[in-house]
Amino acid sequence: MSAAFRIASVAATHPGLVRRVNEDRHCERTADGLWVVADGMGGHAFGDWAANAVVQALDSVAVPPDFDAAVQAVADGIHSANRRIWAEAQRRGQQMGSTVVVLLVQGDRFAALWVGDSRAYLLRDAMLVPLTRDHSQVQEMVDRGLIAPEEATNHPRGHVLARAIGVGARIAVDVVADTVEAGDRFLLCSDGLSGQVPDAGLATIMAAPGQSVAIEALIARALAAGAPDNVTVILVWAQEITRLDIEART
Repeated sequence: MSAAFRIASVAATHPGLVRRVNEDRHCERTADGLWVVADGMGGHAFGDWAANAVVQALDSVAVPPDFDAAVQAVADGIHSANRRIWAEAQRRGQQMGSTVVVLLVQGDRFAALWVGDSRAYLLRDAMLVPLTRDHSQVQEMVDRGLIAPEEATNHPRGHVLARAIGVGARIAVDVVADTVEAGDRFLLCSDGLSGQVPDAGLATIMAAPGQSVAIEALIARALAAGAPDNVTVILVWAQEITRLDIEART
């Protein structure tokens, strides 16, 4: 990864206040510019296995120095995880699966790749921009005009996924890519956070001066809202390289 920016990241996960088992998994490969959040589905011994399989696949991806090749390598890793989980589900006779959201940063470019309803956000110039669009039945209903966007927030079918890793032999992976700007702040999270904290609340907390303060506040906010699901959060900040950074590398 080229050093166009100084990248810092922090991650945290919490089982929440209702579930005994944390079926979320995540990984930080800050040196490679790669971060992953996966949210398993299928119950204990299945959901956590599936999420772990996703993270294992992406943790082992060799990230090429070329940005487009790196995006393809990450997508290939997701497809590999899908094949593994699907085969295991057939062997066990038990449906299992996982969401995934990935952030890739190389030089002055970034990409978000995802399947399911785990999300990626970008905070830039005090404006929070959702980078992902949920692969859920409720979002499809909104897209088709069957319900209004405000009706989606507490819809009873809000957690029913339209797409997830491991529930079919093949999977479509969505990708968005753009350029990085100094001061950009990225958030990756499972729906244990985004389902409990509105976007306005996420933006306010992400603007905190310190990453540790911000991530602790995000987890605390989800817990204060009842945290019925596991909560996993990764914050990635891109800061301009200073002369001190350059001197420290020489």
